[in-house]
Amino acid sequence: MPAMQTKPKVIFFTDFDGTITVKDSNDHLTDNLGYGQARRRELNHAVLEGKMTFRDSFQDMLNSVRTPYDECIRTLCSTMKLDPYFAEFYYWAKENNVPIVILSSGMEPIIHALLVAMLGHEPDNIQIVANGVKVREGKKDINEEGGWDIVFHDDSGFGHDKSIEIRPYADLPEGERPVLLYAGDGVSDLSAASQTDLLFAKKGHDLVTFCQRENIPYTLFEDWSTILSTTKDIYDGKTNPKAVAAAQKELQA
Repeated sequence: MPAMQTKPKVIFFTDFDGTITVKDSNDHLTDNLGYGQARRRELNHAVLEGKMTFRDSFQDMLNSVRTPYDECIRTLCSTMKLDPYFAEFYYWAKENNVPIVILSSGMEPIIHALLVAMLGHEPDNIQIVANGVKVREGKKDINEEGGWDIVFHDDSGFGHDKSIEIRPYADLPEGERPVLLYAGDGVSDLSAASQTDLLFAKKGHDLVTFCQRENIPYTLFEDWSTILSTTKDIYDGKTNPKAVAAAQKELQA
């Protein structure tokens, strides 16, 4: 539990693609360099409906991207953008000892490269837990056409079951356990959706649909300005996760 080293009172877990970034980098690769948006959305719906694992759908999407790995990185660094308020959240979190733990079903080297490119420096208050990248079987170089493949973080149907990383923090005894928050947007966040004290679900995305169907408490966000203000209020004791989720439920009633 590296995020406990500084004994924080709040830890912020978050998805990366489509949550910290405006658009999803893996969707961008699939839609523009792979087999396109229509097929990708078909697989997203199959996962939501329980007809396919996220792991299998994601592997299928990435298999359709034949562009060399280094070209993929260059393309993403030139097209992806941070949520306009994430940098402000990042600096506030750093100043107030709120570790940020990125739990992603994407690939760690891509996430790291994008963070450095978008923040303009090496991030020092962020831990990245994600999948890896390897040379595809039968290829000699990761940077040749069809040369790279994903290395999944674990053997789960998610490829990376985000709840595994959160659970040890959630199991800490009262008095030691910090407030745990999570932000996400899509099907890769389903395993983490009920593991923290408050879930921020991005408006208009698949995670909201799942939470409503499964009756999982959450609060909506459109950008990180909402996340920042709410996290500040929780940090300062002006509100608490249950009250925030209850207020969201009242709005929907």
